[in-house]
Amino acid sequence: MSETTRESAPPRAVPLAELAARHGLTVSGARPSLPEYMRQLWGRRHFIVAFSRAKLMAQYGQAKLGQLWQVFTPLLNACVYFLIFGLLLGGRAGMTNREYIPFLVTGVFVFTFTQASVMAGVKSISGNLGLVRALHFPRASLPIAFSLQQLQQLLYSMIILVVIVIGAGHYPALTWLLVVPALALQLVFNAGLAMIMARLGSNTPDLAQLMPFILRTWMYGSGVMFPLRTMVEGRADGPSWVATVLEANPAAVYMDLIRYALIDSDMHNAIPATTWLWALGWAVVIGAGGFLFFWKAEEKYGRG
Repeated sequence: MSETTRESAPPRAVPLAELAARHGLTVSGARPSLPEYMRQLWGRRHFIVAFSRAKLMAQYGQAKLGQLWQVFTPLLNACVYFLIFGLLLGGRAGMTNREYIPFLVTGVFVFTFTQASVMAGVKSISGNLGLVRALHFPRASLPIAFSLQQLQQLLYSMIILVVIVIGAGHYPALTWLLVVPALALQLVFNAGLAMIMARLGSNTPDLAQLMPFILRTWMYGSGVMFPLRTMVEGRADGPSWVATVLEANPAAVYMDLIRYALIDSDMHNAIPATTWLWALGWAVVIGAGGFLFFWKAEEKYGRG
């Protein structure tokens, strides 16, 4: 176009922004409002479920034992911890095998649910950039789907857990029904934490290398292999408030609830009612907070 034609062109009567709004056009990849984002996420619920199932089936696709490793992996970890903490280091705090074995296996299975959700969340965006860049969908679908995948894996492990608990002499009771709300609250907490880690991991890929050390420290501070209060106050001669703080951390809270539901012993029947309040509070704060934290950066995922 010549300079003469450009100079003689009439000024635009309608601004571009107003013209786009008039025809329902929006900026490509812009973050939708929170209600609209939630509506889009609900619309992708079938994709989330199908994606989580596909990831679960593919996880051990190359192994000869296939999906059995979903159960064998945490069970073998429990066997190692039993040898080290239950036999060599005296971490059972006076519990008999009837109490300690289901105590330990429950702790390993429940903590693994949170641990695996966090690790999957860290890589949910950075490890699926092809999908993120190729398709338009609410990115929160990915960390939520990975949390659902870990829930399904836990449910397979729960079959073995039930066998172990019954084999140790703890028979089904009405308290077993409490496992359902406890796991539901833990799923909300895990999904929120996975979304937090997904946003952080999308900007800092090295976080995936650091998380195993953080999670291992969290595991030791949550009483997976030993009763926290007995070890802090008895073995370590620490103040009671330290044990109280450690027992209020979310990993310990959800383990205590499920141990209380499944194991029939004086130690676990004395669980305080405030543990349920902690479980609800952690689920609400981390679940909702993680969702908002992730949504705030929705338009940035897959860029750069």
